[in-house]
Amino acid sequence: MVIKTLRKGQGGELFTNRRIVDKVIAKGQTIVYDNPPHIIGRMSVVGQKEGKGPVGKYFHRVLSDDKMGEKTFENAEIKMLTTAIEGALSSAKLRARDVDLIISGDLLNQVTTSNYVARDLGVPYLGIYAACSTMTEALNLASTMISAGHFDNVLCSTASHFATAERTYRYPLEYGCQRPPYAQWTVTGAACTALSSKGDGPKITMGTIGRVVDFGTTDLNNMGAAMAPAAMDSMVALFRESGMTPSDFDLIITGDLGKLGSDILRDLMQEQGYYLGQRYIDCGNMMYDVNQHCYQGGSGAACSATVFNSYVLDKMIDGTYNRVAYFATGALMSTQSCYQGETIPCISHAVVIER
Repeated sequence: MVIKTLRKGQGGELFTNRRIVDKVIAKGQTIVYDNPPHIIGRMSVVGQKEGKGPVGKYFHRVLSDDKMGEKTFENAEIKMLTTAIEGALSSAKLRARDVDLIISGDLLNQVTTSNYVARDLGVPYLGIYAACSTMTEALNLASTMISAGHFDNVLCSTASHFATAERTYRYPLEYGCQRPPYAQWTVTGAACTALSSKGDGPKITMGTIGRVVDFGTTDLNNMGAAMAPAAMDSMVALFRESGMTPSDFDLIITGDLGKLGSDILRDLMQEQGYYLGQRYIDCGNMMYDVNQHCYQGGSGAACSATVFNSYVLDKMIDGTYNRVAYFATGALMSTQSCYQGETIPCISHAVVIER
């Protein structure tokens, strides 16, 4: 077999979704890739604010204009994602016709940004929506298909923009709504990772498919608290099904829980018997400096994707990290569901990357 699915270990039941009581899952959530794909190219593009943050020096391109010369922020997001894809192709020494598939998603309705970018690329395309967990969902799908021998070169990409996300999910920018102290700041950025069946870059050796978890949060600003249980659910699944513990990883990163959400995750994991310690960091928590007044830190589909494609992979290539677990987290509400009183369902997908 090319792909093996791990069954749950003997260490106890996985964390139970409070909205799905006594749900039994017969098979495990974690896939081991016998023919792991290599990361052969990458690109991270971010806005001015992100470029001034603690990891700003690692990003491949920092924009001087968040509109990129376009008339609308939506067009700027399309241009930003196009730039990231072109950069990843150049980094991988590939041309568009060498690409078997592009998997992409974003935060806008009907994944508009990705659709328009794919229209101009002219290669087979899968548009996905997993909110801020889009990148790890894309990496899992690509790794499965490459490991199974169906494709050789696959691009995984995502984007988000502060201005487009705010008026899609919250309020018009002109409204000037005051933010609560537990809010996060949507990252303006785009990232693309090129995976291949051949190469000598870091390998994606495992993937964990997340479950939808809902703890009843209804506040659109409190993303960290909403997503932390989903991150914990997938993290416990990976550890129990693989037989590994946090100490087996040089680095464990989550998508965009921010300061509050990552603190909640540490507590939840400790309740499950796992101490994350200094090996764990959150991409949203490291995106901005405290003096940038972004409250709990960064969020958005590009948050973890840009940090992973730049800082994390730089550190893997130079030998600082040899094995990394990457858990992107996403809130799956729609633009109307929370206004209608619905709670926020969340998910976290993970990949394990080894040098």
